[in-house]
Amino acid sequence: MSLQLLWLRSDLRIHDNRALAAATAAGPVVAVFLHSPAQWQAHGHGANKIDFWRRGVAALGEALDGLNIPLLQRHIEHFDDAPRVLTALARELGAEALHFNREYPLNEQRRDAAVEAALGADGIATQGHHDAVAFAPGELLTGKGDYYGVFTPFSKAWHRHISADRLALDDAPAAQAPLRIAGEALPELAPRPDDEPIDPRRWPAGEDAAANHLARFLRFRGRFYQGQRDFPGVRGTSELSPYLALGMISHRQCLNAIMAENDGQLADGDAGLTAWVNELIWREFYQHVAVGFPRVCRHQPFKQSTLALEWRDDSDGFAAWCEGRTGYPLVDAAMRQLVATGWMHNRLRMVTAMFLAKHLLIDWRRGEAFFLRHLVDGEFAANNGGWQWAASTGTDAVPYFRIFNPTTQSTRFDQDAAFIARWVPELAPLAPKSRHNPPAAERAHLGYPKPIVDHKAARQRALDAFKALGQG
Repeated sequence: MSLQLLWLRSDLRIHDNRALAAATAAGPVVAVFLHSPAQWQAHGHGANKIDFWRRGVAALGEALDGLNIPLLQRHIEHFDDAPRVLTALARELGAEALHFNREYPLNEQRRDAAVEAALGADGIATQGHHDAVAFAPGELLTGKGDYYGVFTPFSKAWHRHISADRLALDDAPAAQAPLRIAGEALPELAPRPDDEPIDPRRWPAGEDAAANHLARFLRFRGRFYQGQRDFPGVRGTSELSPYLALGMISHRQCLNAIMAENDGQLADGDAGLTAWVNELIWREFYQHVAVGFPRVCRHQPFKQSTLALEWRDDSDGFAAWCEGRTGYPLVDAAMRQLVATGWMHNRLRMVTAMFLAKHLLIDWRRGEAFFLRHLVDGEFAANNGGWQWAASTGTDAVPYFRIFNPTTQSTRFDQDAAFIARWVPELAPLAPKSRHNPPAAERAHLGYPKPIVDHKAARQRALDAFKALGQG
């Protein structure tokens, strides 16, 4: 059996890892991780995710060490360097094949194709595995043979075609005989000068932490997910998105755990558990969209008619949104939560994104980039899909005339304003009902700004902008 080289990226686990399982079945394995901080930053990832990534690699290195699989570290500035570095490493080790799990955004596809071509020219086989999705992009298509651009029919097709083999788990491999190759220490990664990571204790890295999150979610919150998921003051969500984004847990592990709790079902049974299945399918849907409609990877809207939308150049408004001082308490609380924790509740992602794109009529791409820079769970497909949904430019997007009223959202989903009081503490002295929309005198007294835009006027401005595109 010949040496196999395993290229790890956003698949930082030893359990249920398709590429790892295939590599260990073919021969002794050496793993490699390519650190490319310049590329990560060019793609918009900030210190929170990069630090989480780095800690995840460290945890994986310890797990691989227990299997006698050395983890090598290589530094590259950009994706363009990957073919040269991996070819040289495979040649140096005498590797027969390179295994990796596929990633689907356009730049990652091009990187992987270049690596496959380079190693192939050197006589080294490559095997790309579809690990992050149940169906490889192109396997689920409409009756006309097109990629789905609407979630509901995609979800129905997903449920219709899902099978036991697609959900089968790969066990962690047995320890191999020790190799005369030592693993390597992680390189130091310097954050951007203006970008320090959050306290790492907030998001412990590694698959053990991910498994603990999943177990606690299913034990204490899973069956209440449907009823509690929209309330940011309640810990009602799984908080697994960072671990899914970097592959510290697989979607198959999540789905199998749900079936174990739900009598073997994914589409029927407990409403809370099936609602969470739906969220996992959303993640896969956006991966397919990135492949089927590559324009979304080129900073373009899915709805091409919205290319002509006239966004406002409002630096002051954008800064107020980023810093949580719009004068709309729920929006400000959410933005402060993001900056402080590297995470934001999903309901609030919708509220804040729609506020920027609709109330302020600021290009959604600016908000998408700000989120990606701060989110510990930031990944292109889900972030882009969510932003385009909120801006009414994307797949399954809300109708352009649907514009959340932030105050109504606040009174509905943060009824006692406890979430607002936590993240906008200057409003905590007010009675709960007054925190949603404080009177002008109270704002002035507490040092909280007045609204930077009137909801009714902003709504009409957004409607007019979309109607100018002929969508009215």
